[in-house]
Amino acid sequence: MIDRSKPKQAPAPDANALGVSEMVALALAVVWVIAIAVQLILSPGAVLTGPLSFLMLLLVVFMPLALIWGIVSTARTIRALRDEAQHLQVAVDAMRHAYVLGQQGGSQPSVEKKLDEIAAAQRKTETALAMFTSRRDTALTVPSADRKAALALPVKRVSDAEPSFALGTPADDLRAPLSVGDFVRALHFPENPEDKAGFRALRLALEDRQTSRLIRAAQDVLTLLSQEGIYMDDLKPERCRPEVWRRFASGERGREIAGLGGIRDRSSLALSASRMREDPVFRDAAHHFLRSFDKTFAEFEKNATDAELADLAETRTARAFMLLGRVTGTFD
Repeated sequence: MIDRSKPKQAPAPDANALGVSEMVALALAVVWVIAIAVQLILSPGAVLTGPLSFLMLLLVVFMPLALIWGIVSTARTIRALRDEAQHLQVAVDAMRHAYVLGQQGGSQPSVEKKLDEIAAAQRKTETALAMFTSRRDTALTVPSADRKAALALPVKRVSDAEPSFALGTPADDLRAPLSVGDFVRALHFPENPEDKAGFRALRLALEDRQTSRLIRAAQDVLTLLSQEGIYMDDLKPERCRPEVWRRFASGERGREIAGLGGIRDRSSLALSASRMREDPVFRDAAHHFLRSFDKTFAEFEKNATDAELADLAETRTARAFMLLGRVTGTFD
């Protein structure tokens, strides 16, 4: 456990106070001056016999005093430096204590969290701008992905020549259509074992006949790609305008829809192309997935708004389509 008490402050030294060394030096200086004075009083004629003798007397008197006070001054400087070093150590300990408390309290957000918030805000802005680049869904009075069907329902026509039998209504006709929100969430697959909403959407999607074919095909190619170390979460495709997705749904191919091939990761493209050439199982799974995506997306586009197309483009299934579409030359 970290001690949260404030570090103790060392007492500030008194610059004018006399230490033990100063007092000892003062006593020695007084003793030396008294000894010289006694010597001069007892034998004055023996000492002062000429100019050279007077100079020697001055050296004998003042040289020891200068040495004593030089030593005392040096000792005092060393003591001051030691006290300053002690105060610096106390200040460093206080700064370290405050830093540890700040880290435990979580008062400062991490740089990674700030970058994630900026990236999320940028994605929301790009999605909002993309909504104004193409058509709107005018068929709904309340535009909600949870209220409308993801795929356009086929119109069943019964010929008069065909007999009808009262054998009951098929189960597919009684089941509610898969919503856009569940469709998009299912194509992204659950994030983790605790993603209850993701598993619920996946279960509903597997109950839909057409969507289940795309889900299983996507699961096959994602499993095969993971064997090469290619994961859709690692790919960051370039954004494409919704109108290009609609042109793809209408049947256009080639360079007119080249913007859909937003995967630029060279390593993933090279590994996928090599696996496509060498592994017939991977090649068949990839072509089956692309056909399923093409057919299902054409039905989804009829009911989808631009924002819903942008959400679909962020799913793992859509990223696999962009990657394999570039490998197979769909955008060439």
